[in-house]
Amino acid sequence: MARASLVLLLVSLADVLAQQVSPTVVSPPAQPSYTGTLGAFELIGNSLVSAQQMFLGTADRVFFLDKVENNAAKIAGHPAWASEYALAGDSHRAMDAITNTFCAGGTVLGDGRWINIGGNKAVTYGGDTAASQFGGGPYDDPDGGKSIRELVPTDDGECEWTSGPEMTTRRWYPTVETLQDGSAIIIGGCNDGGYVNSANQDNPTYEFYPSTGAPINSPFLAAALPINLYPLTWLLPSGLLLMQANRATILLDPRSHKEYKLDDIPDAVRAYPASAGTVMLPLTPANNWTATVLFCGGADNDYWKTNWDIAALPASSSCVRLTPDISGKYTRDDSLPQGRSMPNLISLPDGRVLCLNGARTGTAGYGNETWAVGMSYADNPVLMPVMYDPGAAAGARWSSAGLSASTVPRMYHSSATLLPDGSVLVAGSNPNTDYNVGPKIKYPTEYRLERFYPSYYNARRPQPVGLLSQLSYGGPSFDVTLSADDLLGDARNAKNASVVIIRTGFSTHSMNMGQRFVQLDSTYTAFGGNNSATLHVSQVPPNAAILAPGPALLFVVVAGVPSVGVQIMVGSGKIGVQKMLPIGDLPESSFVDAAASASNNGGARQGQGTDSSGTRLELGLGLGLGLGLALGARTLLALF
Repeated sequence: MARASLVLLLVSLADVLAQQVSPTVVSPPAQPSYTGTLGAFELIGNSLVSAQQMFLGTADRVFFLDKVENNAAKIAGHPAWASEYALAGDSHRAMDAITNTFCAGGTVLGDGRWINIGGNKAVTYGGDTAASQFGGGPYDDPDGGKSIRELVPTDDGECEWTSGPEMTTRRWYPTVETLQDGSAIIIGGCNDGGYVNSANQDNPTYEFYPSTGAPINSPFLAAALPINLYPLTWLLPSGLLLMQANRATILLDPRSHKEYKLDDIPDAVRAYPASAGTVMLPLTPANNWTATVLFCGGADNDYWKTNWDIAALPASSSCVRLTPDISGKYTRDDSLPQGRSMPNLISLPDGRVLCLNGARTGTAGYGNETWAVGMSYADNPVLMPVMYDPGAAAGARWSSAGLSASTVPRMYHSSATLLPDGSVLVAGSNPNTDYNVGPKIKYPTEYRLERFYPSYYNARRPQPVGLLSQLSYGGPSFDVTLSADDLLGDARNAKNASVVIIRTGFSTHSMNMGQRFVQLDSTYTAFGGNNSATLHVSQVPPNAAILAPGPALLFVVVAGVPSVGVQIMVGSGKIGVQKMLPIGDLPESSFVDAAASASNNGGARQGQGTDSSGTRLELGLGLGLGLGLALGARTLLALF
């Protein structure tokens, strides 16, 4: 009996090993298709609908979501409020988002599905409530308050939004964050909207998708009224969630539902409608993948308590940071060069953060008040971008050197996202109740798209060989080869090479929900004879709270110049508990002199990405061992 049990155990182990298939080695990334004026914006196309919400769905396709309004583009006989934009062809098509997506939230799940959560009731011209909440003229926009819309992005121009199961509660202005099992938490919102929230329509709860049951009450959200819409939220490496709204900050345990109070945020209100720029700074081996969150701008008056000229209110220039898994106390960082509300903070693959969009006075929101600028609650757009370098000394982190201003005001309902070629797509702006253009409209409905070109853009890009299409949490390391051209003719530049993963996030209302930058651990073997190198790269750290599973962009950066990013899958590609494996060992970094490299590495670049790849060899051996164990164990089993 014991012998049979042993054999069954061997069979089970062998089956697991046999199922381990080598990840695909992707083709080396090409050079960018464009050149641009460095540090400047270029008008490139049209979003078809105003880009209140935006995300990069594939390496070539960007998807936009608007609120329901009288756009000229039509779909299924009514105005479109969603579209798809092809980067390579500068082409677009209208899409049907089914229900009203006004001020929805969104994220990507661990299986690659994008979800768009909540929205507004059905409306007619000028944003007035429609007679029917179930569709019909003039916009045919059923109520979206309980909606969950899903999209599986493709490059064939045929993917469409579909309706998932509805929530049991209405959510307008919800925040959505991907969790370490690839599911999502849906946080807060309200029933009917407004400039700020109120007790009679508040929804201070959170729930999960796929659903795990009824919504859970949050004392933090209830106490943060009236500034508790779009609460600023990040999954932390500890598995807790950092949440900030009004002046309050907590850590939420999404398993036990306990809330732990941290210090109040200083200087300004950061959440909507003050709408500061926020970003999690790079998680790297050097900081042991410890999360620090940066908050910049917003408004430092409790302006919503009074009825006065909000559009003239100076925005805050304050920046503060918090490292919540270490301390609950905020520290002040370098201030912005000027006050700004509604900026986007975009993580670039070289580790810097781009700040763009927004206004010098006022806040998010619009209305028909006499003091509004048209309908905008903000004025004095900030057209000049500014760059933040987290590695610079205090006092020198912000700079606009070498940067040029945009010509397009990006006010309320603007968005931005990193693209695979390392440029930044900028879109949106519509502080109006409906489609509104004309020579007398200071801040019209904006369809124009811009591309911003960072300082590295026109440089010759690395074209690494051996990048994998899917990364695991822990497991065997993999090798990436860099040529002499990749290393600028000097193998010593391997010291300045890194491999980074960026999840670009879901952009809306000055947030990029789920945006994250994670650097993988790596070492190198550099070869002086032909000035090439091999990077030995660890898989994702075995903690899915550092980087939740799902699609992301993988870059190799050499001396501050990134490759074109390739889209990869992190984790299993499924929603569920992710497998954590021991981290594979990395060899010590080394430099091989000319004589040794001539004999030992003559064809290093050619060898990677073929059957001589270290990862493929290891996994191939694992597969062969698994098959051998399976066959051998079954043979043994037949003997008993």
